[in-house]
Amino acid sequence: MAGFDIFDTIDALRRKGDAFCVATVLRTADATSAKAGAKAAITRDGQILGHLGGACVQRAVRETAREAFAHGTPKMIRVKPSDKVVAMTDPDDVQTFKSGCPSGGTVDLLVEPYQHAPRVVIFGDSPIALALAAHAALAGLRVCLPEGTECATDHASFDPADVSALGIEARDFVVVASQGKGDGAALKAALETPARRVSMVASHRKAQVLCDKLVAQGLAPERAAQLKSPAGLDIHAIDPHEIALSILAEIILWRNADQSKEAPHDEKMA
Repeated sequence: MAGFDIFDTIDALRRKGDAFCVATVLRTADATSAKAGAKAAITRDGQILGHLGGACVQRAVRETAREAFAHGTPKMIRVKPSDKVVAMTDPDDVQTFKSGCPSGGTVDLLVEPYQHAPRVVIFGDSPIALALAAHAALAGLRVCLPEGTECATDHASFDPADVSALGIEARDFVVVASQGKGDGAALKAALETPARRVSMVASHRKAQVLCDKLVAQGLAPERAAQLKSPAGLDIHAIDPHEIALSILAEIILWRNADQSKEAPHDEKMA
């Protein structure tokens, strides 16, 4: 691969914004195609960018990358000849994969997932929306605000009429903080995203009335039931920054709880 540089490739993937894994050859024994230090990036759709070895190694790396995407944790694996595999986990607790390669080599690899921080997609330009954007950015979350919103925080912009263009994921957070300016349309767009967590800066009664209208218009009742209102933890917040902090605290609570559920059992016990 003339002119290929794995670090340039990794940087390009980071800038693109999608999740990927980096696989590194840690150690080899006997004859192997790739040597210690070799690296490759694995995209979410299974492309391997870089050289790690033959088909047996690539198959093992793809399978491990799928697990890494799901759990968000790195994993070490070992690919070795089938006649040397006694169990699917070696005595040093490294998962093993069988190789049918006639060279008879063994390869140890580390597969590490890289995933951008979740996004906080905020509908509205109210004082609470702007305060939440500022606090969320300080907490390391990626912030998305409607086009034309003036905010001191560095953020991505989106068209509220075409939220799908953002590519919102289930792990992202959506907050409706329109506060009287197009609440119904904002809530409809928010609930139509795949985000697991959607909240609204409004009383529970107001949010329920809006949800009832959306259900009457065809929104699935179970999706409407997932809305959290009022948004935030009850810390007796008063001003916009305090309310924003309560919302951010709730988002962090959700994020950490979700990560704990996704972690493998042995890591939960650590």
